[in-house]
Amino acid sequence: MNDLDSSGPIPGYFDSPFPGEDGGPRRQLIPRTPALGIRAGEHLEVTSRPLLFANMVVLREPGEVFVQGNSQPWEDTTSWVERIDPLSLAPLARSPDLPGGPFWAGGIMAHANGYLYVTYGRYCHKLDAGCALVASRELPRPHPYNSLLALSDGNLVMKNVVRDGSSRSYFSVLDPERLEPVCAEVEIPEGSIARISSDRTEDGDLVYVVGDHTIFRYRYSDGTLGVDETWRYRYRTLPDAEQSYAWDPVIAGGCAWFMDNGDNGFRGNFKGTGVASGPLRLYRVPLTDADGAAAYAPFGLPAGTIVNPPLIDPSRRIAVAYDSGNARIGGFRYGDGALGRLWEHGFGASNHFLLYPDSGEIVVNDFDGTTEHVVVLNVETGDELARVATGSPVQAALFQSPGWARDIYTCTFTTLSRAFVAS
Repeated sequence: MNDLDSSGPIPGYFDSPFPGEDGGPRRQLIPRTPALGIRAGEHLEVTSRPLLFANMVVLREPGEVFVQGNSQPWEDTTSWVERIDPLSLAPLARSPDLPGGPFWAGGIMAHANGYLYVTYGRYCHKLDAGCALVASRELPRPHPYNSLLALSDGNLVMKNVVRDGSSRSYFSVLDPERLEPVCAEVEIPEGSIARISSDRTEDGDLVYVVGDHTIFRYRYSDGTLGVDETWRYRYRTLPDAEQSYAWDPVIAGGCAWFMDNGDNGFRGNFKGTGVASGPLRLYRVPLTDADGAAAYAPFGLPAGTIVNPPLIDPSRRIAVAYDSGNARIGGFRYGDGALGRLWEHGFGASNHFLLYPDSGEIVVNDFDGTTEHVVVLNVETGDELARVATGSPVQAALFQSPGWARDIYTCTFTTLSRAFVAS
């Protein structure tokens, strides 16, 4: 079985180049579209639209672009979905306000059955391609739920966010037709903040969840989700003052990859906001043997912090890590031992990146203290190929998506942008 989500249609997902968050359930950040392929004499231009709390863009049919967002991030917020013009970003259709409850940036996916699904707050919603609401399900816990994945049989899996350690988190598995529970809630041994990931293997689906101290794996088959007692890794071993919880795992190159020190005081800019005093760490946990895990401090700077996943290029054996609290980003060659530094920049990098393996292009962000930029780098050398300012006055903490025509959509808390290649 191919271990790249971008190799073809993903079971459970609509057959599009980017049908769900991070491109697919393994969070490999690889679009199934041609590379940007920026050549000499070409540059990036941008179209931006003020759009408060836009979170994520997904693609469905050719030319169809959907953006999901929410109202003010307080209690009893609502979510919404727009289908937008792929070039101008103008709204073409909009859902009604969708019940939410407690805030956390949610998720949207285009399902193999043609419908759109949104998890936001403590609700899961089903919409048609015209953004009309078809069904809703209030989820069991009085917390926000983040992340929304389809399993290979089409069932939906999500979990609640517990950020303060006050309780454990739980998985919910829903049938996509009526949003009925497929099974009872499945308890996770810890509270979890990070979004979940899922691997597809010959033996079935594996769901990975990073708790506030430990990464766990669950096996899914025939509507049953159960913990894999043979695989787990406790990454958080230092006092709370020195180390905080981790964020989203990436399943790539035979390992689960993630970064810690996720607690921070973000207020439009991540620099200098890390809560834990220690350096940020990148973790690599082999899928075959969690006891073979390795931890790296790629920058070694105090009070490092992030809120998103690393980028992994398994074809080149390169990990791209970053420290938003200290404005650093770097590419590192990985092997059996330590990471080998290939390049490093002083960028305000923080969002969900994109990787085009064929060209070696990666799309990252750089917040310079006042303005957000979309930047294209060479993954192997770190050479800057192009950049453009989006006009957003806050640092990106959310998602990017490819477009249909050598372009990239970027969401921040204030702005939706389309950066595109021009000559």
